[in-house]
Amino acid sequence: MGSSAALFTWAFALLLLCHCGSSARISVSQQQEQDQPYGQRRFQQGWCGIERLSALEPSRRVPSEAGVTEYFDQLHQEMQCAGVSAQRRTIQPRGLLLPLFSNAPKLVYIVQGRAVGGMVIPGCPETFQWTQQVEGQQWGEEEEAGQEQRFRDEHQRIQQFREGDIIAVPAGVAHWCYNNGEVPLVTITISDVSSGANQLDNLHREFLLAGRERRAEQGAQMERAEERKGLNLLSGFDVDFLAEALGVDREVVKKIQNPEDKRGEIVHVERGLQVLHPSRSIEQQVQQQEEQEEQLRGQCPRNGLEEAYCTMKNRENIADAMLADYYNPRAGRIATLNSQKLPILRFIQMSAARGQLRKNALVAPRWNVNAHSILYALRGSCRMQVVGHRGRNVFDGELRQGQLLVVPQHFTVAMQARSEWFEWISFKTNDNAMVSQVVGKASVLRGMPIEVLMNSYRISREEARRLKFNRGFETSIFAPSSVREQQFELGN
Repeated sequence: MGSSAALFTWAFALLLLCHCGSSARISVSQQQEQDQPYGQRRFQQGWCGIERLSALEPSRRVPSEAGVTEYFDQLHQEMQCAGVSAQRRTIQPRGLLLPLFSNAPKLVYIVQGRAVGGMVIPGCPETFQWTQQVEGQQWGEEEEAGQEQRFRDEHQRIQQFREGDIIAVPAGVAHWCYNNGEVPLVTITISDVSSGANQLDNLHREFLLAGRERRAEQGAQMERAEERKGLNLLSGFDVDFLAEALGVDREVVKKIQNPEDKRGEIVHVERGLQVLHPSRSIEQQVQQQEEQEEQLRGQCPRNGLEEAYCTMKNRENIADAMLADYYNPRAGRIATLNSQKLPILRFIQMSAARGQLRKNALVAPRWNVNAHSILYALRGSCRMQVVGHRGRNVFDGELRQGQLLVVPQHFTVAMQARSEWFEWISFKTNDNAMVSQVVGKASVLRGMPIEVLMNSYRISREEARRLKFNRGFETSIFAPSSVREQQFELGN
């Protein structure tokens, strides 16, 4: 009997130990999951066994009343490899991109023009409040006794955008944009469909809150079933049900749902859009105040995503020459934008770099350590070479204005400007993308002992020295050989 009791005691203790260990593992796992940043990339790689890369152009063109949206084929093997989708939008003056949201976080770059726009973030207050009179009368019902005036409108923050701006848009956040300039507004957008914020599938989906999308133009690539879009979301509800939910009558609901609206997703605003937003000078003051608040918040714990989003800066002008991280007056410049400079990028797990090269200047061989790179040519042309696994050349050709090239992680890339100036923007699938240089200052070759280079390449000590130091005082972007020779002669 005593033996049975002892055996039971040991069995119970073992069961309790296993339970506690399991609970601890679950607790640790849950804590690790909570510590992961919003939108962290899933560990689901696309197929990147690419034998040949190609410079991509839009494969589908969808016109609207006041603009056009061009889509790059998101089912192309290179886009699938990087887990991204891309689109280019052109909005005519007085054109309004109707409110929408998508299933993936994205970066929007303003290629040309200027605009005003806003994001409506759940849980954030309507901080823009308008109290002006309209035609001598207050908006709404008659004023209550003792009340001097009523708000005409209130809404979340509106910002002004200009050429060179990068705008971060989280997944599921409704946004809109209006071209208040005199020239067409052109944007290029990269969406990270492999982000943890997207729990649907690896296809980019946009959800319209108003209007509807037109069909692709004749002659464009046939629409795949998964790419088709129809009416806006509110069109799918029963009329009476939606009228009750919105607190309006059936006639208003029918106008909202209007299945016959053929204007598309970009509509023309006849008299211009009258919305409350600060002037550029006031907005710059607000921006400086936000940056100071960002620094203070970095020293204090935050209360959650909503608070961070409500007050966090979501754009930066990456075209500003003063923001260049690498600069060579005889070669060009490169500016990077990561989560250390724009903290919201930590939440969407993306970053960007913008470069400008003089004719014949080079970007020496390099690879992305922790990210895919989606390179879009803004101006001019360049010759590019990309080398993949086992030294296979997967791209050797020209990249021209308006074309896009996906450079997978660890694939080594080099470029040389062919036109007078070549400009590009690179979107990276990591908020702090790291680049490893093959040659130049702080590079792989510069960091190795000469003896290692001698034995690796079976070269003499002098050849190894030249290999290590001939480009050892330039970083990232190199002047063409003719310019370097002239500098050497002048130095002597």
